[in-house]
Amino acid sequence: MELHQLEYFVAVAEEGGFTRAAARLRVAQPGVSAQVRKLERDLGQPLLDRSGRAVRLTAAGRAVLPFARAALGAVEGARQAVDDLTGLTRGRVAIGSVTSHTVDLAAVLADFNAAHPAVEVTLVEDASERLADAVREGRLDAAIVAFGETPEGLGVDLINDEEIDAAVWPGHELATRDTIPLSALRDRALICLPRGGGIRAVLDAACTAAGFAPRVAFEAGSPAVLEQLAAHRLGVAILPASIARNREHLHPLRIVRPTLRGRLGLVWRLTGPTSPAAAAWLTHARRYL
Repeated sequence: MELHQLEYFVAVAEEGGFTRAAARLRVAQPGVSAQVRKLERDLGQPLLDRSGRAVRLTAAGRAVLPFARAALGAVEGARQAVDDLTGLTRGRVAIGSVTSHTVDLAAVLADFNAAHPAVEVTLVEDASERLADAVREGRLDAAIVAFGETPEGLGVDLINDEEIDAAVWPGHELATRDTIPLSALRDRALICLPRGGGIRAVLDAACTAAGFAPRVAFEAGSPAVLEQLAAHRLGVAILPASIARNREHLHPLRIVRPTLRGRLGLVWRLTGPTSPAAAAWLTHARRYL
């Protein structure tokens, strides 16, 4: 069993296929497949189910995956510890972010790169729920996520806390109002972020508590797309107040009874090893934010 075999196996498991794993690792796809098969022969069990369109973990693969990640993490940690002791600044940091927020993330990254030019930083964008899971599992060192309740098992620095509004086009029948009770949205066609995001989680929980399920007509991963859909008269958008109240083509409606709030924060793992590079990034980001 060799480290690069474990690395290839983890990449295939996380990417869901050999082609994407090869692209991530910057190696040829046949090489990835061959090394994973060698690993399977060494272990005496198939780790991947290749029968469908997407590659899936077998029971043995699910059992091996956390140990493979731990082995790779231990090797990387050893390298980083030596670098730290010898004054070197090499390393890798993996961070995540939701797609739309008020943080000037480019400036944060540029300042960090200026201070640590030899540290490689990778950035992924995804839904808040999946980003939080990736941080817990050690696949990401930190992430900027939207949330309602504080994510379990993670440290959080709050970046923003604001109300969640409804918004309609100026000619809509609701545009004569400034507020709307949550119950009045029961039968309205809503335009929302997809499940997995903080704002959607807050909306779903509030509607469930009020005794109904929201009727979502359109979903989009970006608030900018939501506002455009509402402006084109396709429904009532559910948006952060900072967006709903600052667009000429939208009329904001403050949701009341209850008031809904969405939060944006930087999250990180509270337990487990942290590389010097990741610790430097977290210190920099928390100071900046």
